[in-house]
Amino acid sequence: MSQKKIRVLAAKPGLDGHDRGIKVIAAALRDAGMEVIYTGLRQTPEQIVAAAEQEAVDVIGLSVLSGAHDYLFPRIMELLRAKNMDDVLVIGGGIIPAEDIAALKALGIAEIFGPGSRTDEIVKFIRENVRG
Repeated sequence: MSQKKIRVLAAKPGLDGHDRGIKVIAAALRDAGMEVIYTGLRQTPEQIVAAAEQEAVDVIGLSVLSGAHDYLFPRIMELLRAKNMDDVLVIGGGIIPAEDIAALKALGIAEIFGPGSRTDEIVKFIRENVRG
C-alpha cells in the first residue's frame, strides 16, 4: 500500500527578497519524501492561494522576514477560506515577534517556526498535522 506524498507549497509573500531559509526548508521537506513546489520571491497572497489551489497542496509554508506577516498571513487565510480550502495546513516562519504569534494562530496558522527551528521538527509537525 503506497502512501500519498504530502504536497507542500513553499511561498515568499510580499516584497521580502531573502529566500535562503525557505530554500533550506524546502530541501529538507523534499529529503523527507514530500513533494515541494516553491513559488519564488515576491508573491502576492492571491498568487500563493491560486498556486495552492492549482497544485492541490496539503500544506502551505509561508516565510516572511520583512515584518509584513500581520497583513500577508491574514490575507492568505481569508483567500483560502473564500475558496473553501480549510483543509490546507498553513504554517509560517521567518522573523515574527513572539507577541504576534497568538493572533496568527487564532487566524488559522497552525504553527510558526522562527529562526533556529530545526528542520526535523518542521517535518514532524507537518506529518502529524496534515489534514486529509
